[in-house]
Amino acid sequence: MKSCGVSLAAAAAAASTASFGDEEKKMAAGKASGQSEEDFASLTAEERELLSGLDSRLFGFLRLHEDGARTKALLLKAVGCYESLILKAEGKVESDFFCQLGHFNLLLEDYPKALSAYQRYYSLQSDYWKNAAFLYGLGLVYFHYNAFQWAIKAFREVLYVDPSFCRAKEIHLRLGLMFKVNTDFESSLKHFQLALVDCNPCTLSNAEIRFHIAHLYETQRKYHSAKEAYEQLLQTENLPAQVKATVLQQLGWMHHTVDQLGDKATKENYAIQCLQKSLEADPNSGQSWYFLGRCYSSIGKVQDAFISYRQSIDKSEASADTWCSIGVLYQQQNQPMDALQAYICAVQLDHGHAAAWMDLGTLYESCNQSQDAIKCYLNATRSKNCSNTSALAARIKYLQAQLCNLPQGSLQNKTKLLPSIEEAWSLPIPAELTSRQGAMNTAQQACKPQHQNTEPVLGLSQTPISQQLPLHMIPSSHVDDLSSPAKRKRTSSPTKNTLDAWSTGHTVSHPPVQQQVHSWCLTPQKLQHLEQLRANRNNLNPAQKLMLEQLESQFVLMQQQQQGLHKGQSSHLAGPNSERPLSSTGPSQHLQAAGTGIQNQNGHSTMPSNSVTQGAALNHLPSHTATSGGQQGITLTKESKPSGNTSAVPDTNRHSGETPNSTASVEGLPNHVHQVTADAVSSPSHGDSKSPGLLSSDNPQLSALLMGKANNNVGTGTCDKVNNIHPTVHTKTENSVASSPSSAISTATPSPKSTEQTTTNSVTSLNSPHSGHAVNGDALEDSQSPIKTDPPLIGHKPNSQIIPSMSVSIYPSSAEVLKACRNLGKNGLSNSSILLDKCPPPRPPPPPHPPLPKDKLNPPTPSIYLENKRDAFFPPLHQFCTNPNNPVTVIRGLAGALKLDLGLFSTKTLVEANNEHLVEVRTQLLQPSDENWDPTGTKKIWRCESSKSQTTIAKYAQYQASSFQESLKEENEKKSHHKDHSDNESTSSDNSGRRKGPFKTIKFGTNIDLSDDRKWKLQLHELTKLPAFVRVVSAGNLLSHVGHTILGMNTVQLYMKVPGSRTPGHQENNNFCSVNINIGPGDCEWFVVPENYWGIMNDFCERNNMNFLMGSWWPNLEDLYEANVPVYRFIQRPGDLVWINAGTVHWVQAIGWCNNIAWNVGPLTACQYKLAVERYEWNKLQSVKSIVPMVHLSWNIARNIKVSDPKLFEMIKYCLLRTLKQCQTLREALIAAGKEIVWHERTKEEPAHYCSICEVEVFNLLYVTNESNSRKTYIVHCLDCARKISGNLENFVVLEQYKMEDLMQVYDQFTLAPPLPSSLS
Repeated sequence: MKSCGVSLAAAAAAASTASFGDEEKKMAAGKASGQSEEDFASLTAEERELLSGLDSRLFGFLRLHEDGARTKALLLKAVGCYESLILKAEGKVESDFFCQLGHFNLLLEDYPKALSAYQRYYSLQSDYWKNAAFLYGLGLVYFHYNAFQWAIKAFREVLYVDPSFCRAKEIHLRLGLMFKVNTDFESSLKHFQLALVDCNPCTLSNAEIRFHIAHLYETQRKYHSAKEAYEQLLQTENLPAQVKATVLQQLGWMHHTVDQLGDKATKENYAIQCLQKSLEADPNSGQSWYFLGRCYSSIGKVQDAFISYRQSIDKSEASADTWCSIGVLYQQQNQPMDALQAYICAVQLDHGHAAAWMDLGTLYESCNQSQDAIKCYLNATRSKNCSNTSALAARIKYLQAQLCNLPQGSLQNKTKLLPSIEEAWSLPIPAELTSRQGAMNTAQQACKPQHQNTEPVLGLSQTPISQQLPLHMIPSSHVDDLSSPAKRKRTSSPTKNTLDAWSTGHTVSHPPVQQQVHSWCLTPQKLQHLEQLRANRNNLNPAQKLMLEQLESQFVLMQQQQQGLHKGQSSHLAGPNSERPLSSTGPSQHLQAAGTGIQNQNGHSTMPSNSVTQGAALNHLPSHTATSGGQQGITLTKESKPSGNTSAVPDTNRHSGETPNSTASVEGLPNHVHQVTADAVSSPSHGDSKSPGLLSSDNPQLSALLMGKANNNVGTGTCDKVNNIHPTVHTKTENSVASSPSSAISTATPSPKSTEQTTTNSVTSLNSPHSGHAVNGDALEDSQSPIKTDPPLIGHKPNSQIIPSMSVSIYPSSAEVLKACRNLGKNGLSNSSILLDKCPPPRPPPPPHPPLPKDKLNPPTPSIYLENKRDAFFPPLHQFCTNPNNPVTVIRGLAGALKLDLGLFSTKTLVEANNEHLVEVRTQLLQPSDENWDPTGTKKIWRCESSKSQTTIAKYAQYQASSFQESLKEENEKKSHHKDHSDNESTSSDNSGRRKGPFKTIKFGTNIDLSDDRKWKLQLHELTKLPAFVRVVSAGNLLSHVGHTILGMNTVQLYMKVPGSRTPGHQENNNFCSVNINIGPGDCEWFVVPENYWGIMNDFCERNNMNFLMGSWWPNLEDLYEANVPVYRFIQRPGDLVWINAGTVHWVQAIGWCNNIAWNVGPLTACQYKLAVERYEWNKLQSVKSIVPMVHLSWNIARNIKVSDPKLFEMIKYCLLRTLKQCQTLREALIAAGKEIVWHERTKEEPAHYCSICEVEVFNLLYVTNESNSRKTYIVHCLDCARKISGNLENFVVLEQYKMEDLMQVYDQFTLAPPLPSSLS
């Protein structure tokens, strides 16, 4: 891998040239105001200069363990000096001291101290969000603790406040890995690709990033894409041997396990070839030897399989998987005693290895030892990775019944072929295991003298993380219980003490021993373990008593810390019900809290390399290949394919063909991937328990200073408080500033006090490369502007005064704007902070206060009944619908009142008009409208997945009709069934406490494009009968001024439905209003939540591991009512129009067979524009494309519309002001840099442009590659992405689409129009 080391001299030079950004210069050591120079007497001037260039951005690039002894000594000295200074000043130092202290501790990998220092800085610095290095450092700390939810937030905010951040590639890599673990595969792929195009240095090579992309395809079961990506990677020149070995290992194992890749013989042959080549590249990979053994076993080469398994044990840590597979081979060879010993080895190495317990039970049953078989099956069912519990339970019941029927005394007189499970447990360990295991135990203890007196009983071993099970491949439901190490000493029999078998393991992480701390957070499994130990207090051995003492002390500490939570716990960003993000939340919570990490040169834990879907069959849980000496490796895994065996007792032969989870390891890479269990997240050591956030200082006074006072809103760094440490948590909402070019003014306009600064120093475009989207932030917060009395955060329900009114005269003329921009670009393109203050990243709104009483959570739906055409065109109807207090309005009887011919949209007419027209089909499960169950029907969930395909209108119409006929037939059968059975019998099956899966599959025809007026002339003409405010095209519709087509928004889309067809939960694109008409003949049921509750909905999605903006989710109504979220629920009948107001959250299910038509509209109101811009900025933060180009639209509105609403005018004018200034500033910077700007005039109906890489809107100045320009394909980039590809833009041409004179004219001529005399206020 390429070295990215940064020398101290280079760091100092970087600091002096501001390459790391102006805002961090102030963090140089020794610059705190009010502190005398003597406080730093022990730091020389040269040392202080060197320290000024050290911050979080060097994390992973300083080789402290190799040639960085001097740097490490300097950092340790600086930490001592800073702590001494803070102590002497009693904590009264500048906040930057704490930020710098956090950076130093981070570089030293002292994560608890780093977290405490960052936390203190956050509490003292109100505009902490301007400090990208702080946010990056905080993200790295969260990342280390596997607090993915908070790491993602911090990293996203870095990219928002500074898109050109020098470690953007590192951030995208980590985001890609975290989203991969969270099963948000689309986001993961996007960030991996963003990392790949960035030419800046990174802790992973491009080859390794490409491996992750290939493995991502494999995890998604896109096996052909994965195979292609792996094979392309193998063709890369100079591919490092370890990467090559890993790619071949994955490729081979994938061919062994995936049926779609060809016939069995061909696949196995290819798999063996790949694994043999992998072993040529890395002969010491125990995992590859194990996989090779499995392949040989599947084709009957028993001897070769034994040799491979033997090599696996020799080359790597003893693995439960390997021993289980050896047991299967022995059993197949009719060697029951050898099989028994192998299985016993497997379950002793991993007490929760369900497959080994099942196979051992099968072995005992085949030898007619039913009692022992029952014990083994019971142990298998207790393991959370058991995939067929119900079948095993039935088998246990059957065997117990058999035992009951045996004559008394027959069992005692029976000769046993095998020792009982208790006897087998104490048999001598086989020689092939003892030699290896004993040596490893000795070596392990020698490496960890601090644990010499700790016996690894009760399943608590001090196994290095690199030897742990690969948790990223374990289903989320049992990660906590599977932190069992890859090796254990033998303990008491599992049948005598089940505590031993299911206890949770601890791990030792890589940071230095003195920095290791123990978390006080107790997982549910540990709490259960504690209860069990308490219940057996009198019968515990010394080691168990020690464990009880440790757990009880943790429990007391946990109670104390929970009682001391500060008021920020109630923040909208805190975990639900004070849940701890370190153990995360939601169905896949443990996957977020436990996974493999990529250890880079600095040894910091990065990210899991894989994740698994819930319920994957885990019959083999392989251990990680041990790394020796100083070698490091990268662990990459294969997701398990569920075993297809459904018998009560699995056939022993299944091992040769099933798909175990697997880990591929590469030793020798500078980036070591290690496994982090849920415990290891915050419990790296068995030492004294301390919170990760508490400063590990010998001086309690210093610790108290760093933690802050008990009541001062500073989190103490406990696990619970990770929720509250994140910068977004303690935001003072009353002083909140909006998030963007236009959203800044959409929430508040600068007061006259801040006018001067705003107009001369605080303007940029929506597409500023540094997202400097704020009215002068400090001035806003410090001024007496009415901002503080207005809705402060984005997403608030607007009240009558959305924005304080102010004099239009504060806006300068275009000439003044350009004059203010003169020479600002002369300093180059490196940093726009010289241009303006930034605005804080957007945040979801907090829950409305006070919460609604429970009897108000089912409000009546606002409905209007129309009797005639006059009613439809009555002006108050428009005002009622667009009133922000009405999240939804149902206009009943619209079609009848306007005499609309809905038959034009019937299935019959559509087939006659365009039968080959494309239809997108979503395959879904038929479920009750107010419930959403997992596919087995056992648990209510939020995830609402569907698969996508395509068909034609004619084919879907056929399906729709046959579905109706089928339903009629079923209905008739039910009627005859009712006649033959009593009422009790016929209804009893409906009273079950849970739904019985599997559910029936249905197909929903969606997103049918009706934009072509040549194909759909009659249909589109019919819609012109509608009132102007709901028409597809009208002068008062903002979307009619975009100037180009946005499919489904300013064009009509059709939906063809059968009962159960679902449109999952969502807000409309950019929060625009929507119109939906039911064509019939069936009804639809709607669920609606007001816009100001979208923050809660977003929290629920995060908690359930779903992407609020892009994911497919169906809310659990019980969750919403518990959170005091009101839900409007109503039926839409044929001819009814549903108006969804701006920002309203909604989801819909068809009750009958029907078609619907829908489109979006943008009322010309301040509320609509404000919410659209806020969502534009939120999308930018979330790396989601805004399909409404708000900058482009704002300029078109200024050209086309006379605006008389002062609030709307002020927001649009301010957006123009910022973009005008940004365009001028960038032009001057480009000219000063000697870059030619080429005129490229816009054509008629040319769409707005977006960056082809990051998908942000690009206005006026387009950056296209020289090749793209010469080919006239014009692939557009934003400035930031262009500079990541080519630092000085030498490979890019800059195209200009508007003359500055034209923009100046539009800006100057856009003035507030007088209100129309007839308008109603």
